[in-house]
Amino acid sequence: MVSASHGTGCVVASTTRSRSSNLIGEQPADLLAVDIGGSKLAAAVVGARGEVRCRRAVATPLTSDPEEVFGAVVGIVDHVLAEAPPGLSACGVGCGGPMTAGGEAVSPLNIPAWRRFPLRSRLAAHVGVPVVVDNDAKALALGEGWCGAAVGQENYLAMVVSTGVGGGLVVDGRLLGGAAGNAGHIGHLIVEPGGRKCRCGARGCLEAEVSGPSILAATGRPPADADLAVRRWAGRLVGRAVASVANLLDLRLAVVAGSVALGFGEPFFAAAQAELDRLCRLDFSRGSAIVPGGLGGDGPLVGAAALARSGPTREAPSYPGPGASPRQSAGAVDALG
Repeated sequence: MVSASHGTGCVVASTTRSRSSNLIGEQPADLLAVDIGGSKLAAAVVGARGEVRCRRAVATPLTSDPEEVFGAVVGIVDHVLAEAPPGLSACGVGCGGPMTAGGEAVSPLNIPAWRRFPLRSRLAAHVGVPVVVDNDAKALALGEGWCGAAVGQENYLAMVVSTGVGGGLVVDGRLLGGAAGNAGHIGHLIVEPGGRKCRCGARGCLEAEVSGPSILAATGRPPADADLAVRRWAGRLVGRAVASVANLLDLRLAVVAGSVALGFGEPFFAAAQAELDRLCRLDFSRGSAIVPGGLGGDGPLVGAAALARSGPTREAPSYPGPGASPRQSAGAVDALG
């Protein structure tokens, strides 16, 4: 578990997760990690073994002014830099999509003020170290492979069910990018034809059905107050989407994080697994597993740091490092049978 403050000051996280600096190259220097979400902005220093410290978080401004949002990002970054030790080697940023290649222009659906906002170049000019920007769920995929629930796996999906729904795909040990870097948008798989209208313009997208705002709109209650039926229903739709990915890409592991999924807990994951079992009938996809993310609340920031560590190749770990714990590396394998 992690103990850290969202207020001021540099607080060192205590963690039971075992880390290995061998997993995504050798970069012993600390990294600046930034997570940009629709409801929260966060920044921290992440060490060579994934430890999170000097954390700062604020609510994402509800504004139509792109500079106001960027000013909030700069504010938390400056706070972290003021408390951080010298010598940060790089900065990784996880941000909602879509975006152009390399995060040069971001247009997160859950931040309407940013449309083709030049995030990477603006932040690089401000912090003075190399900046790597990618989709936040793709960042999570690298983080879970570095020191989370996918340690030791070369083929897996990592996804977030929170304010939005996104995913990252690791195939043959490499994070898939796609033509413009937007591969993995599992939130826009259609799971309910003719269902709720999504912000992308389609109907029945997974995000339009099970994201936090969508659940609030459909039930009149925030996800934290959802009843058992809603938790199971959301899990079933996530399982339906994961089954399509597993059957398409020959993946047998899905790691699911985010406040909605983790908050819904066992009923959500049991329903998701049951739907996955029902729909994965091919020899290569039968026995696929859905497991909770292993990074908890640290996931977005550890994932952002993993982006910085991976550099332009986006290589993911292909073996458990010497520091990987049985809960991380063997747990996913056990789930697969």
